[in-house]
Amino acid sequence: MPNLPDVVLWSIPAFVLLTVVEMVSYRFHPDDEEQGYAAKDTATSLGMGLGSLFFDAGWKIPIALAYSALYELTPLRVPVLWWTVPLMLLAQDFCYYWQHRGHHVVRILWASHVVHHSSRHYNLSTALRQPWTGATSWVFYVPMVLAGVHPAALAFCSSVNLVYQFWIHTERIDRLARPIEYVLNTPSHHRVHHASQGGYLDRNFGGILILFDRMFGSFTPETDRPVFGLTKNITTHNPLRVATHEYAAIARDVAGARTWGDRVRHLTKGPGWQPVRTDRPEGTAA
Repeated sequence: MPNLPDVVLWSIPAFVLLTVVEMVSYRFHPDDEEQGYAAKDTATSLGMGLGSLFFDAGWKIPIALAYSALYELTPLRVPVLWWTVPLMLLAQDFCYYWQHRGHHVVRILWASHVVHHSSRHYNLSTALRQPWTGATSWVFYVPMVLAGVHPAALAFCSSVNLVYQFWIHTERIDRLARPIEYVLNTPSHHRVHHASQGGYLDRNFGGILILFDRMFGSFTPETDRPVFGLTKNITTHNPLRVATHEYAAIARDVAGARTWGDRVRHLTKGPGWQPVRTDRPEGTAA
């Protein structure tokens, strides 16, 4: 198959340049309603991003081996041509939607993805705040490999999706033209996704397109100004704790669970799930 470029690697200079431009824009055009940048928060986001590059390099080895084995098992083959690449990008975006949605509703998956939502600021550096346990996503793309998409082509499509999402992590861009807002994931749509208000929680999971959210009932437009962060924010800028805090919380909940069923549910239910306590004080009527 043709050699496909490493989109993320080629985009790093643009990431740095655009982040600096956004920082400078806050100096000359401050907005009291926007969070802007904070030195410790930005440093944490950059540290998480650099760490993810290191850990992803390790995760890629077993994932590539698994994809390659599955690719060899299927008789199907999708050639990399000018007209098949857009179709592969569409299929990858569809799988990304379900991968992203799954990482919000299954707690053990959320433990990885929560890293990206842990900042109370929303700027281009937030896009770089990536988890160090990215191996939780690969299974969602198995259907593409079994359909005959070469693992390298899948990696290319995933990189395009990731690079696209960089620019939507900003408060500096308001709503765009209606046709764009209807079809594509935009800063307005993604601000909703990063908000912690009840009406905005677990909405707008799209990567490049917002159409799948519209199709599957998870779309919410931006109305009230978003409050960014988690429903229970963390108070650390230590990258190691940012990367692992939800895993530690899960371990505490599992250790304190009374039944094996509750232990399993602490892993598979949503992030806010807790068992219903039926204990009653002595003397209380049943």
